[in-house]
Amino acid sequence: MPLQSREVKPHPKPRQVVTLSGEVLIVPAHWDLLEPGDATLTRRVKAKGPSWTVKEKRGRRVVSLGVWADKETIEIERLKLKIERQKPEYQKQLQAGRDRRAKQQENYVEDFRRKVFEFLDFHPKYEAMARVMAQQIASHATPVGSGTVARTERIPIEKRAEAATIAWMRHQTTAYDDMHIPRVKGARREARRRLAAKSKELLETYRRGTSIELTKCPLANALTPNKVAEKQSGEPERPSQGELFS
Repeated sequence: MPLQSREVKPHPKPRQVVTLSGEVLIVPAHWDLLEPGDATLTRRVKAKGPSWTVKEKRGRRVVSLGVWADKETIEIERLKLKIERQKPEYQKQLQAGRDRRAKQQENYVEDFRRKVFEFLDFHPKYEAMARVMAQQIASHATPVGSGTVARTERIPIEKRAEAATIAWMRHQTTAYDDMHIPRVKGARREARRRLAAKSKELLETYRRGTSIELTKCPLANALTPNKVAEKQSGEPERPSQGELFS
C-alpha cells in the first residue's frame, strides 16, 4: 500500500523516496513537500491523511527533511493556522508560553550553577573563585539548543554539572583545542580521559586550600579578572588575584 503514512529516506532523483525496506517509491503527482520548521503545521497535516516523513541520518543525528503530503491539505492547514495565529487570544497564549519557558530556563540555569558550585567544593579561601567559575560554566553550558551535556536529561543534574565542569576546563585550562590527535578510533577519547584526570587533580588543589601561585595557574587565568574580583556581597572591587585568594 504505497499511499499509507510511513517514514522514508531521500532518493537522489526528484520526487522519489526510499522506504526503510529499500523499495523506491514515486511521490504522487498531487502531493507536495512540506518543509520542516513548523511543528504544529506538520503535526496537523500528518493527522489529516497519508504522508511520507523524509528522514536522513547524518552522523549520530537523524534529520527531518520534510513531509510529503496532499498539496491541498497542506495549503488548507497552513491557511487555517495562519488565521488562528492572528487572533489576540493566540498571541496571549504564545506570550504566556514564552514567559513560562523563560522562567523555566532561568530556574534551570540557577539550579545548574548551584550544582556546579557544589561539585567544585573549593576551600573557603577560594570560594569567590568557585562562584565565578560556576557562573561561567552555567552560562556556557545551559543555553537552550546548545547541545551540551547540561541540556540532556538522561543523567542526573549532579553528573551533568561534573561533566560540564570537566568539559569547560578541557577547553579553558588545557591545550586540547590545539592538540594534534591522530584519527584513530579511541584516540580522542583517550586524550580527553588524560586531560580530565589532570583537571580533577587541579580541582583537588583548590579543594584542599593549597597555596597556589595564581598568576601561573591556568584555571585562575581562565576566569575573568574583574568578575573574580567582586565580593560575594556583590560590591565591586579591584583587588589583585593574590589579595583575593590568599
